[in-house]
Amino acid sequence: MLNIIADKIRQAGVVGSGGAGFPTYVKFASKAEIFLVNGAECEPMLKVDQQLMANYPEQLIRGIELGMEATGATKGIICLKAKYKAAIAALQPLLNARIRIHILKDVYPAGDEVITIWMATGRRVPPGDIPISIGVVVNNPLTLINVARAVDDAMPVITRTLTVSGAVHKPITVTVPIGTSMAAVLVMAGGATIADPAYLNGGPMMGKLITDTLSKTPVTKTTGGLLVLPGDHILIRRRTTSIEQIMRVAETNCVQCNLCTDLCPRHIIGHELPPHLLVRSSNFNNIGLPAVRLSALTCSECAVCEAYACPVDISPMQLNVAYKAELRKQGLRYEGTLRPLDALADSRLIPSMRIIERNAIGHYILDAPLIETDWQPDSVNLPLRQHIGVAASPIVSIGEAVVARQLIATIPSGALGVPLHASISGVVTEVSEEHITIERR
Repeated sequence: MLNIIADKIRQAGVVGSGGAGFPTYVKFASKAEIFLVNGAECEPMLKVDQQLMANYPEQLIRGIELGMEATGATKGIICLKAKYKAAIAALQPLLNARIRIHILKDVYPAGDEVITIWMATGRRVPPGDIPISIGVVVNNPLTLINVARAVDDAMPVITRTLTVSGAVHKPITVTVPIGTSMAAVLVMAGGATIADPAYLNGGPMMGKLITDTLSKTPVTKTTGGLLVLPGDHILIRRRTTSIEQIMRVAETNCVQCNLCTDLCPRHIIGHELPPHLLVRSSNFNNIGLPAVRLSALTCSECAVCEAYACPVDISPMQLNVAYKAELRKQGLRYEGTLRPLDALADSRLIPSMRIIERNAIGHYILDAPLIETDWQPDSVNLPLRQHIGVAASPIVSIGEAVVARQLIATIPSGALGVPLHASISGVVTEVSEEHITIERR
């Protein structure tokens, strides 16, 4: 049975806004010792969490307090970087004996929750496991701000804050109704400054290449950024190389130098995951121990192996992604033990500036100030699956008038998922198995 706080969060449709969209009520229904805020925002170019922490510190602290109350945690830790000076200044006066700030090194990937936990607490999450297994619950700042709004104001999640940056006229961080098209968001940033733009949904390291038109790509609860880069940029070329070509390069170029494994963040804190052995396995018809191949399931897809470690332009991460898809189809799980911490673990995390330099994005590390606006799009396209779990089921029909915050899709009782709410007032013009479209009238 859910506690009162967790139930209000579920009803408001709150999901993790920093990752895959795990329903937040599940975390708030668990029991933990430490309630940790992951404010690292270690993806270069993104400016969301650092500005939200500075602008809404009271709501963030309230979200932490609610989380500690719900989970029984006795310690609250806000993890951020020293360079987020405005956020630190705003939060420090609001701290109490149970909530403290932990300053993270400016390294990548400090925002991988497994790494964040280790850096802030010394605890290590076993491979294939989740933070609650070691008594820790992790949420990011926007999630907790949404929690405070849900519990105190019965406010469902109907907006998303994202950074629009890169080759744009006016880099910004802006809050828009969920379902707003990426095309409309790009216009808010003044449009692209280059003739052959390519677009990433998310950060430069882990963001996904947008392959559909921007007008058909909606902002969702988990959209952290829209990045505009030249079509021939190295980050775009990596994402447009076929898996067949990646495997051919691996077969001919890999010298088994082990750098991908030596610098793999999960490996250095004691997970088995050995990218160089997975590359070797793919090169020689899946040769190797079954446990090694299964360890691909523990890859966080941080891209260190392809974007920094490999000296011959192989992408172990993409091979891992292919392995993961195949292994999940077979219903397989990784079961391994936590190994000793690498003696050089602390020094093998990569300074953020080296990631920026290696991936040729220094020119695009720009200020993207948070813009407060009540702008509304002409229409929104709301995906029914914006979270891990089952898709929401529509409870509205074409032609029906709806108002912002109105419940428009629900989750079956007992199923993992969260409901969906109208992000603008208007008329429902389309209902399908994938989405609900609302036009503003």
